[in-house]
Amino acid sequence: MAETRVGVLTGGGDAPGLNPAIKGLVYRGSELGLEVVGLFDGWRSLMNPAPEVLKLDREMVRRWDRDGGTNLGSSRTNPFRLVNEQGESIDRSQEVLENIQKLQLDALVVCGGEDTLGVAARLAPRGVKIVGVPKTIDKDLNGTDYTLGFDTALRNVSEVIERSRTPAGSHGWVQIVEVMGRHAGHLALWSGVAGQSHLILIPEHPFRYERVFHLLRERLGESDLSRGLGQRPRYSVIVVAEGACAQDGELVTIDDRHDAFGHVRLGGIGEVLARRIASETPYEARAVVLGHPQRGGPPSPIDRIMGMMFGARAAEAVAAKQFGTMVSARGVAPACELSLVEIETVQGKINLVDVERYYDTERYHLKAIGM
Repeated sequence: MAETRVGVLTGGGDAPGLNPAIKGLVYRGSELGLEVVGLFDGWRSLMNPAPEVLKLDREMVRRWDRDGGTNLGSSRTNPFRLVNEQGESIDRSQEVLENIQKLQLDALVVCGGEDTLGVAARLAPRGVKIVGVPKTIDKDLNGTDYTLGFDTALRNVSEVIERSRTPAGSHGWVQIVEVMGRHAGHLALWSGVAGQSHLILIPEHPFRYERVFHLLRERLGESDLSRGLGQRPRYSVIVVAEGACAQDGELVTIDDRHDAFGHVRLGGIGEVLARRIASETPYEARAVVLGHPQRGGPPSPIDRIMGMMFGARAAEAVAAKQFGTMVSARGVAPACELSLVEIETVQGKINLVDVERYYDTERYHLKAIGM
């Protein structure tokens, strides 16, 4: 019986847990009669000219679960919206279909977030046999309770928040830590709680500058924090998601260019907030943007386990010909239930922080914590 030839690609932002997922796919696939080949740099791998592939076997991927990022490379390529030399946006998705045929791929396993899996959802009705694996450090993907990369990023960010308290306390600063999170504030909220921040600002609930200033005065008093020690704390740490904005403001962006999926590049709300605090309160403020190191380093134990479980479940779905689906985790990772949902679930809706349940809109913090 001929083996089923499966291509695997990783798209969008890299995330710890992707390499374990590939290992899980290859290991379980080898038991189910799957031949797995790696496709480089996301959907770009299936654009003309016909791409090269990397044959993946158990020996090659044996140690991949220890590696962060993705050993297959990634890109934010959207075959349905590529810009040509004349600056025109064109649809080159037909090339994807043609290259799948040229490479003799019987199926694709696609590891990604809303954008990468959104492309997969559009290709599935055109006959592409696809199984998706959920990945994003923002944990904002619909249809699953867990996405690869979140736990590692949570640990990375929490450690930086904890380390930020030392210089802030020494110098009497308000320290703002800006973290990733375009639409959803899961990373900001839970890292802020773990890192013992004073305030947490998330995209799901626009904040008011005056309320931020009031909460700072409530904690710190009215004087310059650099003047000696007293009964009150000398510092404060604020965690803000890059997609957070004030009620009377707009999203803060690095520039106005859009990527292949129509997103502007966010960044700078932390610096804007620091300037407002410095100019409108007695406190000195500093901002730090964590950027891509949030998603760096080796996967945490949770992401290593979940990656291998996701990959193995994807292999089982391919072997069972359960295409047009995405692996979904329900419950608390890693002791969670894995199932399959329709891949179109990722389109049109994202998983946001349940503000009513978790977020104190007056204290700008997790409910029932009392920071």
